[in-house]
Amino acid sequence: MPEHRAVLFDLDGTLADTAPDLAATANRMRTMRNLPPLPLIHLRPVASQGARGLLRVAFGLQPEDTAFASMRAEFLNTYQNHLCEETTLFPGLKAVLDRLDTQNIAWGIVTNKPEFLTLPLVTALRLAPGVVVSGDSTPRAKPDPLPVLSALQQLGVEPKNSLMIGDDLRDIQAGRAAGTHCWAAAWGYIEAGNSPENWGADQIIPHSAALELALLHFHAAQ
Repeated sequence: MPEHRAVLFDLDGTLADTAPDLAATANRMRTMRNLPPLPLIHLRPVASQGARGLLRVAFGLQPEDTAFASMRAEFLNTYQNHLCEETTLFPGLKAVLDRLDTQNIAWGIVTNKPEFLTLPLVTALRLAPGVVVSGDSTPRAKPDPLPVLSALQQLGVEPKNSLMIGDDLRDIQAGRAAGTHCWAAAWGYIEAGNSPENWGADQIIPHSAALELALLHFHAAQ
């Protein structure tokens, strides 16, 4: 296997199924306001958007609304206290990470999740990435390429020898601008009408369980 290669994963909706805990946070806030909880199926598609997406669906809030900042702070504080109660890796991802480690292929996480939530979650999931770049680790977050470039610099890997995998257009845009190969994680949190086919990814992986085989073919072809 060639040296100096890396795979970068988005966190929410790509590596880890965080939607149950994110949705539960939104529903805790609704319950406190005497509103009925929303089914997970309504909240799951926006989980990759974090507080912004979940507050929009749960309360009809937009970032420009006057109540948004305080509601976002409440959301993040509540979520921090229930960070990894139902969150798990997606099916097949543990085998993928084990194979990458066995083959000495570096891997890391590039997420827009704030660091104070990202690092405890990575620890709770017992992950050992070579690098973690959070939404506030660099001056600009995805879709800017800076977080991807920062991760690769820390790993000592050239963009052309790396792969960015994510379930949001921002992941593909960031990877593309950084010069990496880009795969869309179609198993992730994708709203209706937002088709990965329109993101410009090199490949769309339909299910997380198919990722290990796809990576084997990818590295064999490099």
